[in-house]
Amino acid sequence: MKIIDGGVTAPKGFLAAGLRAGIKQGKTNKDMAMIVSEQPAVAAGTFTRNIVKAAPVLWGKKIVEEQETVRAVVINTGIANACTGKQGYENVLTEAEEVSRALKISKEEVLVGSTGVIGQQLPMDVIKEGIQMLVPQLKADRDSSKDASWAILTTDTKPKEAAVEVEIDGKIVTIAGMCKGSGMIHPNMGTMLGFITTDADIEKNLLQEMQKEIIEDTFNMISVDGDTSTNDTVFVLANAMAGNEKITKKDQAYDAFRQGLAYVNEALAKQIAADGEGCTKLFEVHVAGADTKEHAKTLSKSVVTSSLTKAAIYGKDANWGRILCALGYCGVNFDPEKVDIRLKSNAGVIDIVKDGVATDYSEDEATKILSEDEITADIDVHNGESEATAWGCDLTHDYVSINADYRS
Repeated sequence: MKIIDGGVTAPKGFLAAGLRAGIKQGKTNKDMAMIVSEQPAVAAGTFTRNIVKAAPVLWGKKIVEEQETVRAVVINTGIANACTGKQGYENVLTEAEEVSRALKISKEEVLVGSTGVIGQQLPMDVIKEGIQMLVPQLKADRDSSKDASWAILTTDTKPKEAAVEVEIDGKIVTIAGMCKGSGMIHPNMGTMLGFITTDADIEKNLLQEMQKEIIEDTFNMISVDGDTSTNDTVFVLANAMAGNEKITKKDQAYDAFRQGLAYVNEALAKQIAADGEGCTKLFEVHVAGADTKEHAKTLSKSVVTSSLTKAAIYGKDANWGRILCALGYCGVNFDPEKVDIRLKSNAGVIDIVKDGVATDYSEDEATKILSEDEITADIDVHNGESEATAWGCDLTHDYVSINADYRS
């Protein structure tokens, strides 16, 4: 596997564009994007588990489940089109129809993504005009993928992209993606959207199964604020233009492709956690020694979502009692007198808890380690062989400020 610089246009046959249509009033930021495959692409999708699902999520689930291939994705930011009733769903259909006419494809070949404020109807005159503006700007170059990655952001401070190449049957297969997410992030597949493209030839059901498995250890292991959005969606489009022999079973080719797809998912997920609203640090929690994988996940996510722990990370305070407390209330049984906790960053490594009690560690050294941009808590509960990793961020004053006036 080779990590490359690239976005959604890196795989063969994918075009993209991003621009300002005018959905975000009074702002100059780009707010609409489009991805198009030159050839029909099989599509996999994972979606929010929130009972309240946005209109584009309902449409996307229907298309992924009922259609063999798709050709395009249109995305807007500024308005989530969630909790908008029948009119909201009709607006999604109108979007799909507008794209279908512009690209001369069927509306069932069009996926839709929306992110932003909940409860508002889309300005369909602006959306329609945006679609007409996007189509002639569709290109396969690097700048176009960058434009698209900027155009899907809300409170994010930076675009998020990842790309890799893997060799399958002597052919170079490229997998690339972009995503957005900064607040309302606690995926159970906030507002979190991901779009992954690949020129691999792979059977649709196998791709869906693979992505569903990968999502559990990547996007579903991040949290910024514990709020699961109405709009969480990750689409994977595979158009077969790399020319590899079609992947139809779990063999060596399957393993090579899965490694690349897993890397892109994890890289994008970590970028979301690192760009949490108001955050200053990426906080990684690795739990080892659990009796089951699910218990390891529960333990790691409990620590990474603990508001008190997140605040301590922001304050560069090695308050290990908050970590141990978060482990203890998550519902997983373990012996607290066997727990080891280690903190590490680029500044060093320090053991702060051994067998459930504090070590004779240096507070100054711990503060130095916690002053870096990326912090890891390594935890061993010594109760089995299973492990899991979760990603989050610190909790800052700015998080409250951003969300106190989000609609203004």
